[in-house]
Amino acid sequence: MKTFYFIPLMFLTACSTAPRLALRPQSLPPAADNSAVRYHEVVRAYHVGRYADPNDGLVMHEQHVVYRVEENTRWDLRPASAGGDVFFSAVPSPRDAAFSPLPVNDAVLAEVNAQKLATVQIMVQARTLSSALAQFQAALQQTRTNLQETAVLRASVIAMKKRLDALETAQEQTPPPFPPPNSTTNETPDSLSP
Repeated sequence: MKTFYFIPLMFLTACSTAPRLALRPQSLPPAADNSAVRYHEVVRAYHVGRYADPNDGLVMHEQHVVYRVEENTRWDLRPASAGGDVFFSAVPSPRDAAFSPLPVNDAVLAEVNAQKLATVQIMVQARTLSSALAQFQAALQQTRTNLQETAVLRASVIAMKKRLDALETAQEQTPPPFPPPNSTTNETPDSLSP
């Protein structure tokens, strides 16, 4: 039985030792001078005194320094010096397209002239469309004005019809001013007859 106690102790001691790895730092590649290709970043230090945190009034910051990156790194787009590029001195640098003359041949000139003509035609059509649009808007405004005047006239005609109907019904309901004479003959009444 004593042997059974010995076996777990061997496993525990075997687990407790960790293998040690030897880490050696790698040698850095030779630093290349990037000053001719990229600008360095600009970092400024700002000294801040004691202040209360604006987000939490229960927190106060002690005096410390805040570092801010004012400008990130960016490419240096200036043309290379006469000595050649830093990394590509064996390969000739490409010509700057801004300083090279445009290629001129008959096909390019014909296409440029066709584009100029198309632009002029489009401008003429745009002027024609804008004048037609102005005329259409004026006609639309005139139509709106006519529609409003027609609505006013229609309302006044309806009011006049109602008034005329009221007058006609009132005339039919009123008795004549004096009664017609009762006569049994067909003779006309004469004021001088006995």
